[in-house]
Amino acid sequence: MMGRLSGLSLLPLLLLGGCSEQSDEVMSVAGRPPSVIESFNVGDNVFVRSLAIESERDRLWVGTSVGVVEVGLSTAEMHNTFTRKDGLANEYVFAIWIDSDGHKWFGTNAGGMSRYQTGEWKVFFPLHGLADYWVYSFAQQGEYLWVGTWAGVSQVNLKTLEFTNYVKELVNEWVYGIAIDAQQRIWFGTEGGISMYDGTSWRHWTHDDGLGAANTSNLPFSANTGLGTRTRHDLSVLVDGGETYNPNYVFAVHAAPDGAIWAGTWGGGVARFDGKTWRNFTVDDGLAGNIVYSIAQDTSGAMWFGTNHGLSRFDGKDWKTYSTTSGLTGDDVYAIAAAPNGEIWAGTRGGVTRLGWRAQGEGIRQ
Repeated sequence: MMGRLSGLSLLPLLLLGGCSEQSDEVMSVAGRPPSVIESFNVGDNVFVRSLAIESERDRLWVGTSVGVVEVGLSTAEMHNTFTRKDGLANEYVFAIWIDSDGHKWFGTNAGGMSRYQTGEWKVFFPLHGLADYWVYSFAQQGEYLWVGTWAGVSQVNLKTLEFTNYVKELVNEWVYGIAIDAQQRIWFGTEGGISMYDGTSWRHWTHDDGLGAANTSNLPFSANTGLGTRTRHDLSVLVDGGETYNPNYVFAVHAAPDGAIWAGTWGGGVARFDGKTWRNFTVDDGLAGNIVYSIAQDTSGAMWFGTNHGLSRFDGKDWKTYSTTSGLTGDDVYAIAAAPNGEIWAGTRGGVTRLGWRAQGEGIRQ
Protein backbone atom coordinates (compact mmCIF):
# COMPACT_ATOMS: atom_id res chain seq x y z
CA MET A 1 0.00 0.00 0.00
CA MET A 2 1.16 3.57 -0.51
CA GLY A 3 0.94 5.95 2.40
CA ARG A 4 -0.08 9.37 3.58
CA LEU A 5 2.93 11.29 2.30
CA SER A 6 0.94 11.90 -0.87
CA GLY A 7 -0.68 15.11 -1.99
CA LEU A 8 1.99 17.58 -0.85
CA SER A 9 4.44 17.44 -3.74
CA LEU A 10 6.50 20.50 -2.81
CA LEU A 11 9.59 18.81 -4.24
CA PRO A 12 9.70 17.65 -7.87
CA LEU A 13 8.63 13.99 -8.14
CA LEU A 14 8.55 13.76 -4.37
CA LEU A 15 6.01 11.84 -2.29
CA LEU A 16 3.56 10.86 -4.98
CA GLY A 17 2.15 7.73 -3.37
CA GLY A 18 -1.50 6.94 -2.84
CA CYS A 19 -3.32 7.21 0.46
CA SER A 20 -3.64 4.61 3.21
CA GLU A 21 -6.62 4.51 5.56
CA GLN A 22 -5.23 1.94 7.97
CA SER A 23 -4.94 2.49 11.69
CA ASP A 24 -1.65 3.72 13.13
CA GLU A 25 -1.86 1.37 16.11
CA VAL A 26 1.40 -0.51 16.50
CA MET A 27 1.76 -3.67 18.52
CA SER A 28 5.11 -5.24 19.32
CA VAL A 29 4.81 -9.03 19.28
CA ALA A 30 7.51 -10.89 21.18
CA GLY A 31 9.28 -13.43 19.05
CA ARG A 32 7.80 -12.24 15.78
CA PRO A 33 9.87 -10.09 13.42
CA PRO A 34 8.20 -6.99 12.02
CA SER A 35 6.56 -6.84 8.61
CA VAL A 36 6.09 -4.07 6.05
CA ILE A 37 3.29 -1.77 7.18
CA GLU A 38 3.34 0.78 4.38
CA SER A 39 5.54 2.32 1.72
CA PHE A 40 5.87 5.86 0.42
CA ASN A 41 6.84 6.71 -3.13
CA VAL A 42 9.30 9.57 -3.66
CA GLY A 43 9.61 9.26 -7.43
CA ASP A 44 11.14 6.50 -9.52
CA ASN A 45 14.44 8.33 -10.07
CA VAL A 46 14.76 9.82 -6.58
CA PHE A 47 17.19 8.23 -4.11
CA VAL A 48 16.65 8.18 -0.33
CA ARG A 49 20.20 8.28 1.00
CA SER A 50 19.71 9.26 4.65
CA LEU A 51 17.16 9.00 7.46
CA ALA A 52 17.21 10.48 10.96
CA ILE A 53 14.72 10.28 13.81
CA GLU A 54 14.01 13.26 16.07
CA SER A 55 12.11 11.58 18.90
CA GLU A 56 11.52 14.74 20.93
CA ARG A 57 9.45 16.26 18.13
CA ASP A 58 8.06 13.01 16.74
CA ARG A 59 9.74 13.62 13.41
CA LEU A 60 11.42 11.57 10.70
CA TRP A 61 13.88 13.46 8.49
CA VAL A 62 14.33 12.06 5.00
CA GLY A 63 17.36 13.03 2.89
CA THR A 64 16.88 12.47 -0.83
CA SER A 65 18.59 13.30 -4.10
CA VAL A 66 16.15 16.20 -4.57
CA GLY A 67 15.98 17.66 -1.06
CA VAL A 68 14.90 17.02 2.52
CA VAL A 69 11.48 16.06 3.85
CA GLU A 70 10.27 16.47 7.44
CA VAL A 71 7.67 13.82 8.26
CA GLY A 72 5.59 13.03 11.34
CA LEU A 73 7.10 9.88 12.82
CA SER A 74 3.87 8.48 14.26
CA THR A 75 1.46 10.03 11.73
CA ALA A 76 3.54 9.71 8.52
CA GLU A 77 2.23 13.13 7.51
CA MET A 78 4.57 15.46 5.67
CA HIS A 79 5.28 18.75 7.47
CA ASN A 80 7.98 20.46 5.41
CA THR A 81 10.25 20.07 2.42
CA PHE A 82 13.56 21.86 1.93
CA THR A 83 15.68 22.64 -1.13
CA ARG A 84 18.35 25.20 -1.99
CA LYS A 85 15.60 27.78 -2.25
CA ASP A 86 15.05 27.35 1.49
CA GLY A 87 18.73 27.43 2.46
CA LEU A 88 19.93 23.87 1.92
CA ALA A 89 23.50 23.77 0.57
CA ASN A 90 22.62 21.22 -2.10
CA GLU A 91 19.57 19.06 -2.81
CA TYR A 92 21.46 15.77 -2.83
CA VAL A 93 21.59 14.90 0.89
CA PHE A 94 23.73 11.95 1.95
CA ALA A 95 23.76 12.45 5.73
CA ILE A 96 21.49 13.88 8.44
CA TRP A 97 22.22 14.43 12.12
CA ILE A 98 20.17 16.00 14.93
CA ASP A 99 22.52 17.33 17.59
CA SER A 100 21.85 17.62 21.33
CA ASP A 101 20.58 21.19 20.91
CA GLY A 102 18.10 20.22 18.23
CA HIS A 103 20.03 21.58 15.24
CA LYS A 104 19.58 19.57 12.07
CA TRP A 105 22.79 19.00 10.09
CA PHE A 106 22.71 18.00 6.43
CA GLY A 107 25.71 16.64 4.53
CA THR A 108 25.42 17.02 0.79
CA ASN A 109 27.00 15.73 -2.38
CA ALA A 110 29.37 18.47 -3.61
CA GLY A 111 27.46 21.22 -1.79
CA GLY A 112 29.04 21.34 1.65
CA MET A 113 27.11 21.15 4.91
CA SER A 114 24.01 22.93 6.21
CA ARG A 115 22.69 23.50 9.72
CA TYR A 116 19.02 24.24 10.35
CA GLN A 117 16.76 25.05 13.29
CA THR A 118 13.41 26.85 13.44
CA GLY A 119 13.80 28.61 10.12
CA GLU A 120 17.43 29.61 10.49
CA TRP A 121 20.08 28.21 8.14
CA LYS A 122 23.86 28.26 8.18
CA VAL A 123 25.99 26.81 5.39
CA PHE A 124 29.56 25.51 5.77
CA PHE A 125 32.11 25.18 2.96
CA PRO A 126 35.87 24.49 2.96
CA LEU A 127 36.43 28.24 3.23
CA HIS A 128 34.83 27.97 6.70
CA GLY A 129 37.14 25.09 7.65
CA LEU A 130 35.14 22.08 6.43
CA ALA A 131 37.42 19.38 5.00
CA ASP A 132 35.52 19.02 1.72
CA TYR A 133 32.31 19.81 -0.18
CA TRP A 134 31.35 16.11 -0.23
CA VAL A 135 29.87 15.21 3.19
CA TYR A 136 28.68 11.65 3.90
CA SER A 137 28.41 11.03 7.66
CA PHE A 138 28.01 12.58 11.12
CA ALA A 139 28.39 11.57 14.76
CA GLN A 140 28.30 13.69 17.91
CA GLN A 141 30.76 13.31 20.75
CA GLY A 142 29.91 15.70 23.56
CA GLU A 143 30.44 19.24 22.32
CA TYR A 144 31.96 18.05 19.06
CA LEU A 145 30.42 16.93 15.79
CA TRP A 146 32.48 14.60 13.62
CA VAL A 147 31.92 15.01 9.89
CA GLY A 148 33.01 12.43 7.31
CA THR A 149 34.00 13.80 3.90
CA TRP A 150 35.84 12.80 0.74
CA ALA A 151 38.93 14.61 2.01
CA GLY A 152 39.21 13.38 5.56
CA VAL A 153 37.17 14.04 8.66
CA SER A 154 36.28 17.35 10.31
CA GLN A 155 35.79 17.81 14.03
CA VAL A 156 33.47 20.77 14.67
CA ASN A 157 33.15 22.50 18.03
CA LEU A 158 29.38 22.95 18.31
CA LYS A 159 29.76 26.03 20.53
CA THR A 160 32.43 27.95 18.61
CA LEU A 161 31.99 26.30 15.17
CA GLU A 162 35.75 25.93 14.90
CA PHE A 163 37.06 23.10 12.71
CA THR A 164 39.89 20.62 13.19
CA ASN A 165 40.58 18.35 10.22
CA TYR A 166 42.22 14.92 10.07
CA VAL A 167 43.42 13.39 6.82
CA LYS A 168 46.83 11.73 7.07
CA GLU A 169 45.83 10.09 10.35
CA LEU A 170 43.17 8.01 8.59
CA VAL A 171 43.77 4.75 6.73
CA ASN A 172 42.03 6.42 3.78
CA GLU A 173 40.73 9.96 3.29
CA TRP A 174 37.34 8.99 1.76
CA VAL A 175 35.12 8.69 4.86
CA TYR A 176 31.58 7.26 4.69
CA GLY A 177 30.68 6.01 8.16
CA ILE A 178 31.32 7.27 11.70
CA ALA A 179 30.40 5.64 15.01
CA ILE A 180 31.29 6.37 18.63
CA ASP A 181 31.48 3.51 21.11
CA ALA A 182 30.87 3.41 24.86
CA GLN A 183 34.53 4.16 25.51
CA GLN A 184 34.23 7.34 23.42
CA ARG A 185 36.45 5.96 20.70
CA ILE A 186 35.59 7.14 17.21
CA TRP A 187 35.39 4.62 14.38
CA PHE A 188 35.62 5.68 10.75
CA GLY A 189 34.57 3.61 7.74
CA THR A 190 36.58 4.60 4.68
CA GLU A 191 37.32 3.42 1.17
CA GLY A 192 40.49 1.80 2.48
CA GLY A 193 39.38 0.13 5.68
CA ILE A 194 38.49 1.08 9.26
CA SER A 195 40.26 3.66 11.41
CA MET A 196 39.78 4.17 15.15
CA TYR A 197 40.80 7.20 17.22
CA ASP A 198 40.80 6.94 21.01
CA GLY A 199 41.61 10.59 21.60
CA THR A 200 45.34 9.95 21.69
CA SER A 201 46.32 7.40 19.08
CA TRP A 202 45.00 5.86 15.86
CA ARG A 203 44.55 2.23 14.80
CA HIS A 204 43.56 0.78 11.45
CA TRP A 205 42.11 -2.46 10.06
CA THR A 206 41.86 -3.67 6.47
CA HIS A 207 40.91 -6.84 4.61
CA ASP A 208 44.36 -8.19 5.47
CA ASP A 209 43.30 -8.03 9.13
CA GLY A 210 40.07 -9.93 8.48
CA LEU A 211 37.73 -7.11 7.49
CA GLY A 212 35.33 -8.32 4.79
CA ALA A 213 34.78 -11.84 3.51
CA ALA A 214 36.79 -13.46 0.75
CA ASN A 215 35.77 -13.07 -2.89
CA THR A 216 34.38 -16.58 -3.27
CA SER A 217 32.27 -15.57 -6.29
CA ASN A 218 35.33 -14.24 -8.14
CA LEU A 219 33.72 -10.86 -8.73
CA PRO A 220 35.79 -8.21 -10.54
CA PHE A 221 37.53 -5.70 -8.31
CA SER A 222 36.02 -2.22 -8.55
CA ALA A 223 38.22 0.55 -9.91
CA ASN A 224 35.72 3.23 -8.90
CA THR A 225 37.62 4.11 -5.76
CA GLY A 226 40.78 5.75 -4.51
CA LEU A 227 42.82 8.85 -5.20
CA GLY A 228 42.47 10.28 -8.67
CA THR A 229 38.91 9.01 -9.17
CA ARG A 230 36.96 12.03 -7.90
CA THR A 231 35.72 13.03 -11.35
CA ARG A 232 34.20 9.59 -11.95
CA HIS A 233 33.23 8.73 -8.40
CA ASP A 234 29.57 7.90 -8.99
CA LEU A 235 29.21 5.46 -6.07
CA SER A 236 28.17 2.73 -8.48
CA VAL A 237 28.79 -0.83 -7.29
CA LEU A 238 28.34 -2.28 -10.78
CA VAL A 239 30.56 -2.73 -13.81
CA ASP A 240 28.77 -3.54 -17.08
CA GLY A 241 25.71 -4.40 -15.03
CA GLY A 242 27.50 -6.89 -12.79
CA GLU A 243 28.44 -6.71 -9.10
CA THR A 244 31.98 -5.86 -8.07
CA TYR A 245 34.15 -6.43 -5.01
CA ASN A 246 36.23 -4.21 -2.75
CA PRO A 247 36.26 -5.48 0.87
CA ASN A 248 38.29 -2.52 2.17
CA TYR A 249 35.54 -0.14 1.08
CA VAL A 250 33.31 0.45 4.13
CA PHE A 251 29.95 2.14 3.57
CA ALA A 252 28.68 2.09 7.16
CA VAL A 253 29.89 1.62 10.75
CA HIS A 254 27.84 0.87 13.87
CA ALA A 255 29.00 0.68 17.51
CA ALA A 256 26.72 -1.74 19.38
CA PRO A 257 25.99 -1.50 23.14
CA ASP A 258 27.71 -4.85 23.69
CA GLY A 259 30.99 -3.34 22.48
CA ALA A 260 30.97 -4.90 19.03
CA ILE A 261 31.75 -2.83 15.95
CA TRP A 262 29.83 -3.62 12.77
CA ALA A 263 31.06 -2.59 9.33
CA GLY A 264 29.20 -2.82 6.03
CA THR A 265 31.56 -3.56 3.15
CA TRP A 266 31.47 -3.51 -0.63
CA GLY A 267 31.18 -7.16 -1.62
CA GLY A 268 32.59 -8.59 1.60
CA GLY A 269 29.30 -8.64 3.50
CA VAL A 270 29.00 -7.26 7.02
CA ALA A 271 31.88 -7.62 9.49
CA ARG A 272 31.66 -7.78 13.29
CA PHE A 273 34.70 -6.85 15.41
CA ASP A 274 34.79 -8.08 19.02
CA GLY A 275 37.92 -6.13 19.91
CA LYS A 276 40.27 -8.85 18.76
CA THR A 277 39.06 -10.44 15.54
CA TRP A 278 36.65 -9.77 12.70
CA ARG A 279 33.86 -12.19 11.85
CA ASN A 280 32.21 -11.77 8.45
CA PHE A 281 28.62 -12.55 7.51
CA THR A 282 27.59 -13.00 3.89
CA VAL A 283 24.74 -14.34 1.78
CA ASP A 284 25.94 -17.81 2.75
CA ASP A 285 24.93 -17.01 6.34
CA GLY A 286 21.61 -15.39 5.48
CA LEU A 287 22.54 -11.80 4.59
CA ALA A 288 20.44 -10.49 1.69
CA GLY A 289 23.39 -9.13 -0.28
CA ASN A 290 27.15 -8.83 0.12
CA ILE A 291 27.21 -5.09 -0.58
CA VAL A 292 26.09 -3.45 2.68
CA TYR A 293 25.19 0.24 2.50
CA SER A 294 23.63 0.86 5.91
CA ILE A 295 23.39 -0.53 9.45
CA ALA A 296 21.04 0.08 12.37
CA GLN A 297 20.06 -1.63 15.62
CA ASP A 298 16.52 -1.74 16.96
CA THR A 299 15.22 -1.53 20.53
CA SER A 300 15.29 -5.33 20.90
CA GLY A 301 18.99 -5.41 19.99
CA ALA A 302 18.44 -6.97 16.55
CA MET A 303 20.75 -5.77 13.80
CA TRP A 304 19.47 -4.42 10.48
CA PHE A 305 21.52 -4.28 7.30
CA GLY A 306 20.63 -2.45 4.12
CA THR A 307 22.14 -4.30 1.15
CA ASN A 308 22.07 -4.36 -2.62
CA HIS A 309 19.52 -7.18 -2.52
CA GLY A 310 17.17 -6.07 0.22
CA LEU A 311 16.98 -5.45 3.95
CA SER A 312 18.20 -8.06 6.45
CA ARG A 313 17.35 -8.48 10.13
CA PHE A 314 19.66 -10.54 12.37
CA ASP A 315 18.79 -11.23 16.01
CA GLY A 316 22.04 -13.05 16.75
CA LYS A 317 20.62 -16.38 15.67
CA ASP A 318 18.09 -16.06 12.86
CA TRP A 319 18.05 -14.02 9.66
CA LYS A 320 15.06 -12.51 7.88
CA THR A 321 15.19 -10.71 4.55
CA TYR A 322 12.81 -8.10 3.16
CA SER A 323 12.72 -7.12 -0.51
CA THR A 324 10.41 -5.59 -3.08
CA THR A 325 8.36 -8.78 -2.90
CA SER A 326 7.85 -8.02 0.81
CA GLY A 327 6.76 -4.48 0.07
CA LEU A 328 10.01 -2.50 0.01
CA THR A 329 10.17 0.34 -2.49
CA GLY A 330 13.50 -0.95 -3.79
CA ASP A 331 16.08 -3.67 -3.18
CA ASP A 332 19.06 -1.32 -2.76
CA VAL A 333 18.58 -0.15 0.84
CA TYR A 334 20.76 2.92 1.34
CA ALA A 335 19.47 4.15 4.71
CA ILE A 336 17.90 2.67 7.85
CA ALA A 337 16.48 4.39 10.94
CA ALA A 338 15.30 2.59 14.10
CA ALA A 339 12.42 4.28 15.93
CA PRO A 340 11.97 4.20 19.73
CA ASN A 341 8.77 2.16 19.37
CA GLY A 342 10.66 -0.64 17.61
CA GLU A 343 9.66 0.30 14.08
CA ILE A 344 12.19 0.41 11.25
CA TRP A 345 12.30 2.86 8.35
CA ALA A 346 14.22 1.91 5.22
CA GLY A 347 15.22 4.23 2.37
CA THR A 348 15.75 3.07 -1.21
CA ARG A 349 15.68 4.40 -4.71
CA GLY A 350 12.06 5.35 -5.19
CA GLY A 351 10.83 5.60 -1.63
CA VAL A 352 10.70 4.90 2.08
CA THR A 353 9.25 1.82 3.77
CA ARG A 354 7.97 1.49 7.33
CA LEU A 355 8.20 -1.87 9.11
CA GLY A 356 6.56 -2.80 12.39
CA TRP A 357 3.63 -4.62 13.94
CA ARG A 358 -0.08 -4.03 13.54
CA ALA A 359 -2.92 -5.22 15.69
CA GLN A 360 -4.44 -8.51 14.61
CA GLY A 361 -6.75 -8.04 11.66
CA GLU A 362 -5.05 -4.90 10.36
CA GLY A 363 -3.73 -6.65 7.26
CA ILE A 364 0.01 -6.77 7.79
CA ARG A 365 1.83 -7.17 4.51
CA GLN A 366 4.01 -10.28 4.67
